[in-house]
Amino acid sequence: MAFHGDRNTNFMINIYFDSNQTAFHFLCQNAINLDNTVIITGDFNIRDSDWDPLAHHHSIHTDDLMTIADSLGLELSHPSNPGPTRFADNPRDSNSVLDLVFLPPDNSGSGKHILHPEIREPSDHVPLTIEVGIRNINIDMNIWSIRRDSEEEKDYITSITNGVYNLNTSSITTKEELEDYVQQLAIIFENAWRSHSKLK
Repeated sequence: MAFHGDRNTNFMINIYFDSNQTAFHFLCQNAINLDNTVIITGDFNIRDSDWDPLAHHHSIHTDDLMTIADSLGLELSHPSNPGPTRFADNPRDSNSVLDLVFLPPDNSGSGKHILHPEIREPSDHVPLTIEVGIRNINIDMNIWSIRRDSEEEKDYITSITNGVYNLNTSSITTKEELEDYVQQLAIIFENAWRSHSKLK
């Protein structure tokens, strides 16, 4: 999921690692485009002694996963109430920690994530939650508008009409020329708005 803030596109990624490590390969190939990732969470399907006390080995995938997380400026989060995140169907098998959360190291405004085993059924996986703090600040906003049926609205429409009328569309034969035409249209609308809108 992507959202916009501070003039950047930020990403919240929830993934599932299948047996072919499809999500892992996606992260490897797209990490350069995900540099504003604020959280990665999901079912990583990796048992490792780094986060699972019942696992007695180090997975070959863990180092690569940590390298990707580090490249995105994230680190493994440890839950405030540690425990298994997947409960085994067979009572002879051990429960495991497969669901992980990666957050920025300076995770100000957010606490550790919490496991909720009491509400997991009918799933065999435990829901995870984390609170994300929102800064309590005032944001000054200026609203510009054009009053309906006003002289400004008439002038705004006239400016756009004249601007579009004067554009030459007969020479558009390539994608680049079409993109240039669209850019000119955008400038016409922006200039008309700046000229005829008023601060409320």
